[in-house]
Amino acid sequence: MTDLVPGRHTPLPPTWLCRIDAHPWPCGEAKLALLAAYADDRPGLLTLLSTLKEAAEDHLTQLDSGRSVDATDRFLTWTRQPGR
Repeated sequence: MTDLVPGRHTPLPPTWLCRIDAHPWPCGEAKLALLAAYADDRPGLLTLLSTLKEAAEDHLTQLDSGRSVDATDRFLTWTRQPGR
């Protein structure tokens, strides 16, 4: 699934850090690349990010001794179009 992510700033499961800058993924560069790649396909972007969010939550919960992790803000909130 992560092979569908455009650009070089891709996630590194199970930590879900960026492979390039080690920031929590999606990092700033990844967000820009995703917005550009899916500029005409917002539903496709949200579908991809929702799927990746679920995988990330599973991995991050396992890494945090089973404590539930909610990655909604990290993966989805930033995709809102201005004024909505």
